[in-house]
Amino acid sequence: MTGEIKWRDPEIGAVRAFYASLQPPEGSPAQTWAERRAAMDGFGEIGSLPEGTLVVPVDIDGMAAEGLAPQGYDESRQILYLHGGGYVIGSPKSHRPMCARLALEAGCPVLVPDYRMGPENPFPAAVEDGVKAWKHLLDAGIDPARMVIAGDSAGGGLTLATALALRDAGLPQPAGLFCISPWADLRQVGKAYGAVQHLDPMISVAGLDQFAQAYLGGADPGHPHASPALGDFSGIAPILIHVSGAEVLMSDSIAVAEAAGLAGVPVRLEIWPEMLHVWHAWSGQLTAGRKALEGAGAWIREMTS
Repeated sequence: MTGEIKWRDPEIGAVRAFYASLQPPEGSPAQTWAERRAAMDGFGEIGSLPEGTLVVPVDIDGMAAEGLAPQGYDESRQILYLHGGGYVIGSPKSHRPMCARLALEAGCPVLVPDYRMGPENPFPAAVEDGVKAWKHLLDAGIDPARMVIAGDSAGGGLTLATALALRDAGLPQPAGLFCISPWADLRQVGKAYGAVQHLDPMISVAGLDQFAQAYLGGADPGHPHASPALGDFSGIAPILIHVSGAEVLMSDSIAVAEAAGLAGVPVRLEIWPEMLHVWHAWSGQLTAGRKALEGAGAWIREMTS
C-alpha cells in the first residue's frame, strides 16, 4: 500500500521501504518474545551516538539502568526516559541512539531504566519501576523542577502513568512530561484505528491487543495507571506530545491532550503528517526526526531552566 502513495516528505517513502525490508517474510513462524527483544536491541545497535556521549551503567537498588550524557552537559538537569516496546520488548540498548540525541538537544543527562516487563512481570510492575527510578533521582538531590520524564509508545503511556502514580503518592511532579506517540489507552479505541490503519505499517489493533494481554496479565485495562488517558490529570506536570498523523495511536494522543486540557494542565500536541510511529528513532535518515528531537530538546531546556 505504501508503494502506491506519493509522500510529500521526500525522505519518508525511503524510510518506510527500508522498514518494510526488515520485516520477516509473510507466513514466517511467529517470533518469541526473546527473539523480538533481540531484534529490537539490534535496531539500537546499528545506530550511532553523538560524538563524546558518555554511556554509564547505573544500578537503581537492583534495577539496571543506563545513563547517557552529552558533551558539556548540565548535571543539575536530568531526563528520566522510559523506553517503548509494548511493555514487553525494548531496553536501554534498543533506545540508546535516540536517547543520546535527545540528551544532546536538551543539554543534560538521560537516565534509561531497564524496567520490568510482561509477561514475566505484569502490570503494575513497570509503573512501580518508573516511580522507583524517579525516587532515585530525587534521592540524588536533583531538583524535580529541573527534571523531565519522557518516553515513547508504551514508554509514553508509562510516562503519564508514572506521573499519575507520583501524584497519587504525594511525590513531586517533574517540570514536564514529553510523550512520543504514547500508547495511553490499552483498549484500542478511537477513530484513527480505522481511519489511518492503512498508513501505519508498525502498529495494529491485533498487535496492541497481544501486547496488552501480555502486560496486563488479567488486570483491568481501564485502570488509569494502565491506560492513563482515562485518568484524572489534575495536578500533573505540563505535557508535550509528538505523534504522527499517519499512525493509529494518534487517537490516544488526542485523548490525552483532552484529558489534560480538561484538568487545566498545559499541553502542547504536535501532529506530524506522514511520519512513522516514533519517527524520532529514524533521525539519521529523516530530517523530520532531527527537527522533532531539536524541538523537544528546546522545550525541555525551557521547562527545566
